[in-house]
Amino acid sequence: MQLTTRLSCLAVVLAAQSLAQSTTPVTLLIDVQDHVEYQDDIADVTKFATIPTVTPAVNFRTFSVATVVADIVAVNGQPAKGVYTAQARALGTSPTAAAGNAIADVQRAALREEVIEILSSDGTPVGTISSLGLSGGTAPPGAPPAQSAANFAIVGGTGAFVGVRGVSGSGPSPQGVPARSASTAEDPSQRRVNGGGVTRRVLTIYPMEMPQIVAIAHSSDFSLVSAAKPAVPGEYLSIFATGLGPTKQSMAPGTKFPANPLAQVNSPIQVTVNGQAATVSAAVGYPGTTDGYQVNFQMPAGSQSGSATVQLSAAWIPTASVTILAQ
Repeated sequence: MQLTTRLSCLAVVLAAQSLAQSTTPVTLLIDVQDHVEYQDDIADVTKFATIPTVTPAVNFRTFSVATVVADIVAVNGQPAKGVYTAQARALGTSPTAAAGNAIADVQRAALREEVIEILSSDGTPVGTISSLGLSGGTAPPGAPPAQSAANFAIVGGTGAFVGVRGVSGSGPSPQGVPARSASTAEDPSQRRVNGGGVTRRVLTIYPMEMPQIVAIAHSSDFSLVSAAKPAVPGEYLSIFATGLGPTKQSMAPGTKFPANPLAQVNSPIQVTVNGQAATVSAAVGYPGTTDGYQVNFQMPAGSQSGSATVQLSAAWIPTASVTILAQ
């Protein structure tokens, strides 16, 4: 990957580091499968995780604890991997008194904490998102239409999601298969064999820093794309950006990106042109900066002349769209 030596491009990358952080929310639709909730229904710990076949839960009541495990298969429709885990204590709160359930002013199922660890489709760790709150019931005020239930506060994250805040809950998945309830006697190593639910987690996140496109240049000579020199279908362009997160090369916070070897961006990177996915050939930290990045991509061959809208996303968090001119 070539790097520009033009001071103008480097200057705009450095200048962008002083821009204010955005408060724009981002919705993540996380699809999971083989969703199983292991109910704490036996007292003999020597029998935990011992039965390899499907083992339904028995005698599950209020104040019991459940441990949840499921596989992440997609984020916002893009293939992904990872694990969705949770621990819940049943409460069954309701304004209407029912024997064995908790009387309260709200309708909820359980007190619950969740940790979602996301990997890219090739297994590269991207980051975790942690939340806690109340399951069941309705979504809180201000939740996106995709969230139909639960009321969780996102309290933090790691990796690409470090410092993230927001709200989360559940929503209807395309398949709509509810989580399977199992006994803690069931061996969780057989979860994918025994099967489980197909469900969706809906997260509204406020990242600590939003990715931003600072400039777009021709990769051949790093002159800026302009009316005098528009982009050509099929050519490679370079996006200079900020806020793309950690790199695959382990670096202490605040360390400047090296020139040799270049620090590869860790998060999944996607570039679209007029909504069409473009081929991304490289995404690296710009040497000598702490939050400057260069992403090379190819203009789609079928791009029409005139205005073209370019958008970049890192870890499924999109930038604002930028308009360039295409030949």
